Amino acid sequence: MEIHGFDPGTAPVLMSIPHGGTAIPDDIAARMTPAALAVPDTDWRLDRLYDFARGLGVSVLRAVHSRYVIDLNRAPDGAALYPGANNTELAPTTTFAEEPIYREGEELKAAEIARRVETFWRPYHRRLGRELDAIRRRHGIAVLFDCHSIRSRVPRFFDGRLPDLNLGTAGGESCSPDLRDKLTVALQADTAHTHAVDGRFKGGYITRHYGDPSGGLHAFQMELSLATYMDEDPPFEFREDLAAQIRPTLKAMLQAAVDWAARAFSDLMES
Repeated sequence: MEIHGFDPGTAPVLMSIPHGGTAIPDDIAARMTPAALAVPDTDWRLDRLYDFARGLGVSVLRAVHSRYVIDLNRAPDGAALYPGANNTELAPTTTFAEEPIYREGEELKAAEIARRVETFWRPYHRRLGRELDAIRRRHGIAVLFDCHSIRSRVPRFFDGRLPDLNLGTAGGESCSPDLRDKLTVALQADTAHTHAVDGRFKGGYITRHYGDPSGGLHAFQMELSLATYMDEDPPFEFREDLAAQIRPTLKAMLQAAVDWAARAFSDLMES
């Protein structure tokens, strides 16, 4: 059973797409509601949107299975990302629209969640950690870009319409301030789209767990509004006309990360 896909790159930057998968094993799908089987909370088609990433030398790690099977961007012990706020679980029980994921009488038990962590969560994170370590050994530094998207309006999590581009650096703790500034400049250059830095989405488990600037590992998250590149309602059609407008900003942001990492590596070699 394939757990994830990986495309190696040459740059000291790795892109993680933990919520782009849609696969659900048959034994799990048989217990789910019709609403859940439509997997509406997928981070749709990010691999297609960021089709330029490999041309920049960026490595890409992407999940195969739906976040409804297990959420790869949550702590394995189920700790809440945003204490006091409305959080989704390690093994989600409701959709973002708060519809039940499992049929009545088919609710999850702790032992099953633990099995899913071992089967799906740990292999993804072992590969993520291994590839980041390999990049850091080769380049002396590694940058992790955790790539996400979400509907522009989700009342469960935020009021009104979400900004188009939401950069998260755990409040500036998961990456160098200089890298954060470079990424912000790339977003600010786009006057056609709105943006926020460390707003509602400051970075999930992946950004917070792996980001270790003092250890040479810099992580940031982009939570992109789905409305910037696709239709937000089923059948979730990709909109190339919209994507063409947002891609230059996303490419400038990723290029800024690649250039920053290359300069940081050069500085290390000269010191």
